Amino acid sequence: MFGNKVLKGVFLVGLGATSYGMLATFVKMAYGEGYTTAEVTSSQFLFGIIGILLINAFQKTRKDNVVIKASKKNITHLMIAGTSTGLTSIFYYLAVRYIPVSIGIVLLMQTVWMGVLLEMFLEKKLPSTTKIIAVVIVLIGTALATNLINTEVDLDWRGLAWGLMAAASFTTTMFTANRIAVGISSAQRSLYMLLGGGIIVLIFALITQNTPFDTSIFLKWGIVLSLFGTIIPPMLLNAGFPLTGIGLGSIVSSLELPVSVLMAFFLLQEEVVFLQWLGIVLIILAIVIMNVKFRKQES
Repeated sequence: MFGNKVLKGVFLVGLGATSYGMLATFVKMAYGEGYTTAEVTSSQFLFGIIGILLINAFQKTRKDNVVIKASKKNITHLMIAGTSTGLTSIFYYLAVRYIPVSIGIVLLMQTVWMGVLLEMFLEKKLPSTTKIIAVVIVLIGTALATNLINTEVDLDWRGLAWGLMAAASFTTTMFTANRIAVGISSAQRSLYMLLGGGIIVLIFALITQNTPFDTSIFLKWGIVLSLFGTIIPPMLLNAGFPLTGIGLGSIVSSLELPVSVLMAFFLLQEEVVFLQWLGIVLIILAIVIMNVKFRKQES
């Protein structure tokens, strides 16, 4: 039986994951209005940084009534780690330019097996049988969810490549974000990681934007993209995970997958067949299998 704190954590993590799930559909809609990837990412990060700055102005982490501020070392490490945040957004948004959102989110969820692989190399030990089974289920689910078994489906290889690169970058973010400068507030950590990501986005925009920058993106989509991509989800997930624990939190955060597909289905009229839904269920099942053991240990 879950306590009130755990239920609160489930609500916060679920809301954060749902926000993330809406993001790609909004990006696709911005593309439909003629905006470029550089304009989309730039507007998201600019408003995201402004929003987190405002949050930092009111939120402080205190220890014995002393404000804990990030050291120069903390800031450097967080900004370096934040570069993967910027790369994830760039790669993911490039992916959904070439493939449907429902396929893009499935590719992003490949962080499940990429995380297991990275963990194996870092800890220099083979993954458990449970994790291996979960990875196999993810791969089967991916084949179904991307509709690869349908030979008539022609997916743009550029979208597939960018999607897998987004997953690899996101895996790096997950492994570094919760291991660096954990003694300072989540708002400070989010700010410096966003600044690191913002530098990458700025460089990307300067290199790729070969037409005049359309500043109307800031008012039309910038605030929405920053809220659902860089402000609301990190704050909610950082607040919710300590209450749910890693295992339960990871399971609840998988809500991002069906929410993203449903948003694309209803707002973009993307076709999603039964086998794709079956694949999505298998991926979520794999996440549950990998994390239910952690939940038992926490109990």
